[in-house]
Amino acid sequence: MSGHSKFANIKHKKEKNDAAKGKVFTIIGREIAVAVKEGGPDPNNNSKLRDVIAKAKANNMPNDTIERGIKKAAGDANSVNYVSITYEGYGPNGTAIIVDALTDNKNRTASNVRNAFTKGGGNVGTTGCVSFMFDQKGQIIIDKEEFEMDADDLMMLALDAGAEDFAEEEDSFEILTAPEDFSAVREALEAQNIPMASAEVTMVPQNWVELTSEEDIKKMNRILDLLDEDDDVQAVYHNWDE
Repeated sequence: MSGHSKFANIKHKKEKNDAAKGKVFTIIGREIAVAVKEGGPDPNNNSKLRDVIAKAKANNMPNDTIERGIKKAAGDANSVNYVSITYEGYGPNGTAIIVDALTDNKNRTASNVRNAFTKGGGNVGTTGCVSFMFDQKGQIIIDKEEFEMDADDLMMLALDAGAEDFAEEEDSFEILTAPEDFSAVREALEAQNIPMASAEVTMVPQNWVELTSEEDIKKMNRILDLLDEDDDVQAVYHNWDE
């Protein structure tokens, strides 16, 4: 795979999130609640919950916070039911944007998402209008500074566990998997105590769009910032080559 590192972006997000951990913990807390409702509170029998727990740990979520979230979701049958919904649309210069949300009020979320696109000069499109430009992949990022194993050994470990692709970047390694193989690969790395800066199923753009005008860059950042501020928004994927 041609190396297109997202590690700098992840570090940037982590720094932002470290200043606002409540936001990222809220996002993961909702994912824990949904995973528990769908597959039960035992991570040994619930691969989705295992994956969310791994994501929580990668974001430095304390173990007691994770366990509290699981117990709350398991013990409260009347807790809020979140609905998963995805929006697709366009930003400046035809950039493609996908927004995943978990919400207890679809009207509120739809209004907020449309508002974010509009304020940044973009627009929400119909389902499927941009998702064909992305591939759903399991993506694991490993920070070279946190890692001591030989790169070839890491690659063989990942490929033997079922990874599709392995790329070495300046400051990180990127492992890509089919969505259905993500858990097995992540667990194989976890068994070797390999620290992961990021581990999640994500949407990887097939092509990247450059924004050359300052105005377009400002508008795109406006969209992304507004979406980032919305508690209902779980994840945002785009093909802007930052």
